[in-house]
Amino acid sequence: MGYCKGCFEKQLRIEELVEENKQLKAQLPYRERKEKEGFFGASTPSSKLPVKDTTPEENRVKKGGARIGHPGHGRKSHEAGVVISLEGPAVCPACGGELVIVEMRDRAVVESTPTTPERLLYRIPHSRCKNCKKLIRTNPPGVLPKSLYGNRLIAQLAVMHYYHGIPMGRICEMTGINVGSIVEIYHRLFRLFRQGMEALIEEYRRSPVRHADETGWRNDGQSGYAWLFCTSILAVFLFKNTRSSSVPKGVFGSEELPGVLVVDRYAGYNRLPIMIQYCYAHLLRDVEKLEKDFPDDKEVTHFAASLIPELAQAMRLRSQDILDEEYYRQAQDLKEKIMAICRSPAYHLGIRAIQDIFTINEGRLFHWVNDRRVPADNNYAERTLRPTVIARKVSFGSSSDAGAETRSVLMSVLHTLNKRRGQATLESAFKSILDKIVENPDVDVASLLPPPITHSH
Repeated sequence: MGYCKGCFEKQLRIEELVEENKQLKAQLPYRERKEKEGFFGASTPSSKLPVKDTTPEENRVKKGGARIGHPGHGRKSHEAGVVISLEGPAVCPACGGELVIVEMRDRAVVESTPTTPERLLYRIPHSRCKNCKKLIRTNPPGVLPKSLYGNRLIAQLAVMHYYHGIPMGRICEMTGINVGSIVEIYHRLFRLFRQGMEALIEEYRRSPVRHADETGWRNDGQSGYAWLFCTSILAVFLFKNTRSSSVPKGVFGSEELPGVLVVDRYAGYNRLPIMIQYCYAHLLRDVEKLEKDFPDDKEVTHFAASLIPELAQAMRLRSQDILDEEYYRQAQDLKEKIMAICRSPAYHLGIRAIQDIFTINEGRLFHWVNDRRVPADNNYAERTLRPTVIARKVSFGSSSDAGAETRSVLMSVLHTLNKRRGQATLESAFKSILDKIVENPDVDVASLLPPPITHSH
């Protein structure tokens, strides 16, 4: 049956409107849910999540102060390092009468000191022995050989850039030091500390529980990756131009290692000579995304409602204040519930894809059941790597291979030192190491790092 040109165009327009109507109807449930519940979804910040109807009235408004049983962080008494006595006017500004001081009141003020480096001039005695005629030179304290800059300033520059992620241009503005001098300082630190990298990697290999993660990092305008290999007491950063498995293989070697490595499901880790624990946080987000993509599918809704609480409880269980015996009993129970959900019949392809992850990789998903030291998620590595992600956004990566190598060494040393510094600040702890190098230039740098302070994460 033929159509005239006008009827054919009308039919095309009708089909376009029908398709547009379908798309708008598909968006309607999202808009209605947002109007009713506010922001929702896996990527919504916790500060924007709506308060649930079942939340008690006393918990709807966030109250100040520490939780019961937790130490507070309120304002402490002011301990002044410098006391300054001010002189007031001698006569009244209103009538010109003589003023008599009736009392002295204290006014606490916190003020910063100038950030511009101070120039010092050391007058150094050079003495000669009357007997052997040997010339004895006195070295200035806290200054590396042939260095214009003191160890305190060098430590400050390193911590600002490689720990806090402050861009180099901003550091130049704050200190008045040109960028070439700062770069040379960083490269000299690299030459001093690179011998300690192998010791950190070897200590990482011996750890019973390890974490690993990677994120994008540009080097000399080319796409690359920042790799992190960490435990609760050390961190090893490697900035490479590849995401291939050759990087983790270079860290772990080829011999079988004891312990567990906690990672996401990136295939580059799968052939390492160590047991793998997959991250439940990634699996949880996959299930939440499936529920969000198919809000009207009853099978998906039931699957998500069954599996999400079990995955969340698996991640929380390790931090609960319970005895080991109770932990392992609950962990085994959670494993059985999770596997029962993932082995149940399903028709939806999205559900079956998630079920296959658990049934195919069961040997990489339940090490936390048998060893409480192993977490069910890799959040610790992601939190450790987050400052690097921020640094990538503000500094746009490294400008050369030498810069990437320098960043690998100094970030590894500073982040490891921060985990072990005790009560000292990171700058003072790093300066102390530099001072020991001044006293003995041939010292083993790895031996200067403080001993591990074991703590849980």
